[in-house]
Amino acid sequence: MNLRSVDRSKSRFAAYVEELVSVIGHADRAGPLRDYCLGLIMPCERKCVEPMAAVTAPDRTAAQHQSLLHFVGQSPWSDEKVLAKAGETVLPAIESHGPIEAWIIDDTGFPKKGEHSVGVARQYCGQLGKRENCQVAVSLSLANHHASLPVGWRLYLPKEWAADHERRRKAGVPDEIGFKTKPEIALEQIEAALKAGLSRGVVLMDAGYGCNTDLRTGISALALTYVAGILPHTTVWTPGTGPLPPKKWSGRGQRPKRLRRDDKHKPISVEELALNLPQRSWRRIEWREGTAERLSSRFARVRVRVAHRDYALSEIRPEEWLLMEWPEGEEKPAKYWLSTLPKNITFRKLVDLTKLRWRIERDYQELKQEVGLL
Repeated sequence: MNLRSVDRSKSRFAAYVEELVSVIGHADRAGPLRDYCLGLIMPCERKCVEPMAAVTAPDRTAAQHQSLLHFVGQSPWSDEKVLAKAGETVLPAIESHGPIEAWIIDDTGFPKKGEHSVGVARQYCGQLGKRENCQVAVSLSLANHHASLPVGWRLYLPKEWAADHERRRKAGVPDEIGFKTKPEIALEQIEAALKAGLSRGVVLMDAGYGCNTDLRTGISALALTYVAGILPHTTVWTPGTGPLPPKKWSGRGQRPKRLRRDDKHKPISVEELALNLPQRSWRRIEWREGTAERLSSRFARVRVRVAHRDYALSEIRPEEWLLMEWPEGEEKPAKYWLSTLPKNITFRKLVDLTKLRWRIERDYQELKQEVGLL
């Protein structure tokens, strides 16, 4: 990088930080914000307050440490306003490479040793691939094939934290923050993004969120489409099958409204459906460039109706896509998704959008490695 490029980068960074300063509130917070942002991109072993103080103010590290500590832990600025301003500033650059195609729901875990950090508990940590002592944050990101941008971000507060008033008081958890499941948090973030008028995209989510029927229903109620990961035991009605209509009314009492099942009218699991598809149903499809070559796998798709507890409903659910992936050489299919994308979408486009979740996985990794998201 030559001197001119360095100067341009410094100028762009300074302009970006000034945009954030405009929503930070009191003028006394401007300096600590600039220093904090600088610390995030400076080369230091850990991106936490103490080492960041040392690299941003080596001649007065102790005073800088106290300043940054107060800014992060005590100063009452709005993270929502800062996140919104970051989006307002960055989104045009992302959209210059193409329109927003997806809204990606995800969460990420931060391993912790102690028990005083807000929300820390023994829970599943994706970074470690097992249950461990950690914090978990739920996020909503806008994405195209070029980049992603978080527009919603909230720390998950487990039930044991939400119910422990003394622990909440010591950690400074606001009274209005109560327990919400991760899917409930995700749906709130989607509603907020719609209210903000952000560019729409198909909602992508892994099975941790996609298996939640209420979340999928809520997304559809907001007139958004989704591609939702599901588990092999998820049950569906295949084309030409479905639940029985409500019982015929006898003329007495309430008119029956609920759908029915019997021994001849039962849904099947998506795994059973996939294993019984004819070989011609499976197609090899490429979706993007990998490290060494274009990524590809075998896929099949079928129009289905979700069967989950539909015996408590009065109307059958609408049809949607079931997408299945069965990599060559595997004993059985590896992944399944439900999607409300249009019936006339091409097979290749359906796979391409489904696989766009890789964008957030890679960006999370870079955030943790480059700017110390932890």
